[in-house]
Amino acid sequence: MTGITSQKRDAMSDARAIWLARRFSVPLLPATLLVVGLLLGFVLGACQTPQEPPPSQETVVVPQITSTDEENNVAVFRNASPSTVFITSRARRRDPFTLNVFEIPQGSGSGFIWSNDGYVITNAHVVEGASSIIVGLSDQSTFDAEVVGVAPDKDLAVLKIDAPPEQLHPLPIGDSDNLQVGRKVLAIGNPFGLDYTLTTGIISALGREIRAPSGRTIRGVIQTDAAINPGNSGGPLLDSSGRLIGVNTAIIGPGGGSAGIGFAVPVNTVRKVVPELIAHGRLLRPVLGVEIVDDRIAANLKVEGVIVMDVTPNTGAERAGLIGLQRSPDGRVIVGDIIVGVESYKVRNTDDLLNALEQFKPGNVVSVQTIRHNQPRTVQVRLSEPR
Repeated sequence: MTGITSQKRDAMSDARAIWLARRFSVPLLPATLLVVGLLLGFVLGACQTPQEPPPSQETVVVPQITSTDEENNVAVFRNASPSTVFITSRARRRDPFTLNVFEIPQGSGSGFIWSNDGYVITNAHVVEGASSIIVGLSDQSTFDAEVVGVAPDKDLAVLKIDAPPEQLHPLPIGDSDNLQVGRKVLAIGNPFGLDYTLTTGIISALGREIRAPSGRTIRGVIQTDAAINPGNSGGPLLDSSGRLIGVNTAIIGPGGGSAGIGFAVPVNTVRKVVPELIAHGRLLRPVLGVEIVDDRIAANLKVEGVIVMDVTPNTGAERAGLIGLQRSPDGRVIVGDIIVGVESYKVRNTDDLLNALEQFKPGNVVSVQTIRHNQPRTVQVRLSEPR
């Protein structure tokens, strides 16, 4: 009995244990899974690499050329700057104590390549009085320059450098007769020694007149508001196609700085002058054959026109019968012919007469209008070769 009872007691204990296990195992399972899940999440989170903070929402602006006008400026400068040159000049001086001769810097300016055989165009005042001239190209190479010809009346000069043709890039030539006020222009030069500077503007006016270094009037000049400063002289003025339309020459401004009023010699004048300077070193103006009275004397006499002082023998003026000043029997000076016109050009002073003659060539026959003893006359004069 005792053995049976003990076995029965053990069986009852096992059954109770199984019952307890079944009763308490079901509700403990979700809690266990929750704890395990939290532990796994913490472990996995600790093992992961920390993430970068979200990118900033601030927009980064990248400069870009979007304007057609800007693209044009860039293209013209890129194409024309290799044709623009930097010019420095030196003047020879003598030490008054040692009598030694030395050179000192005289000035700087701009210029441009005219042809691939080494001709360079600049202003006459840029090279005036220079004993030596150096031309610098856009690739930083430099060359000694020779003065081929100078036209002070037009403020133009032609230089020559011995540079390889592959380093020379002539500018395309435009037409200054068809310009219009308001058209865009671009100027390239070396203002204040700052090489290869681009400024832009418009044509402000046409047909202006400025005074050349010689005192003569340059006519048909282009006025522009593109900034032109000291050092720009001799540089090219270009249209929006990159063609040469003028040579930057003068400015009006306080202290010599830019005030939005600059002037350029028109390219059609340059096209007439440069071949003569290359061929002869100077302008070959046809000769009328007269010596004239100073304009100041004519102004004091209240005479509008050019008073003929003398007539050169064996010239067209002598053959046409022009006469100069004469003296009366009682010693008074008698005025002969006063030139008041050449063809369709009105002549009020010496400058007018010279500008009129520049429109013709030696050998041309021109009609000359004069006043003699208060009577108008017209004669035909054959222009002579310059001497």
